Amino acid sequence: MKKSIIISGGSQGIGKALVKKFLENGFQVFTCARNAKKLESLKNEFNHPLLHTFVADLSDKKQVSNFAQWILNQETKIDVLINNAGYFLPGQIQNEEDGVLESQIEANLYSAYHLTKAILPSMQKSNSGHIFTICSTASITAYTAGGSYCISKFALLGFTKVLREELKTQGIKVTAVLPGATLTPAWDGVNLPDSRFIPAEDIANTIFSAYMMSASTVIEEILIRPQLGDIEL
Repeated sequence: MKKSIIISGGSQGIGKALVKKFLENGFQVFTCARNAKKLESLKNEFNHPLLHTFVADLSDKKQVSNFAQWILNQETKIDVLINNAGYFLPGQIQNEEDGVLESQIEANLYSAYHLTKAILPSMQKSNSGHIFTICSTASITAYTAGGSYCISKFALLGFTKVLREELKTQGIKVTAVLPGATLTPAWDGVNLPDSRFIPAEDIANTIFSAYMMSASTVIEEILIRPQLGDIEL
């Protein structure tokens, strides 16, 4: 039986690299994004029968529920969940516009919380599975232009740590992934060479390697930075 993986936010960046990596290794991939055109482009580029896409904005709890129910209706065992959806909005707490904190929390934290809650019973039923959450170096470092993004990512790491403690006796692995500056569209327009960033493929390869560990081993946290260090947000 083919293994199945859920990757939220799979149309570009780290998510797209993850979709490619797991498809190459024979996984049935369920992914979503809020941009229908980018999802269609993803389908056309990979042209793979094991790739299934769904349009959803996971900052909206109802759309999270719709995405999860669509997957669960397939009646397939879920082996891996990667909470990747989210976005970066630079700013400072002292001068951010009203609503920025709420939007960052909804997109970067609530999306992972609600999707995990919806999919978790399926994993618990089989006493197996692996949940990866894409946090950030902003989960452990306070950047001066990080603002509400840092707040949301600090909370996301906390969510992952709590989940790990809850699930470690149930056969379900939990891993937090903390990438530094990765070459994704989020950095478009920044006047730096590509070599200053982590290739998204390196993140995908690292996650796949962590997944391939024996059942008795889990990598709880993966911290990845560019060789030259962090890029100030």
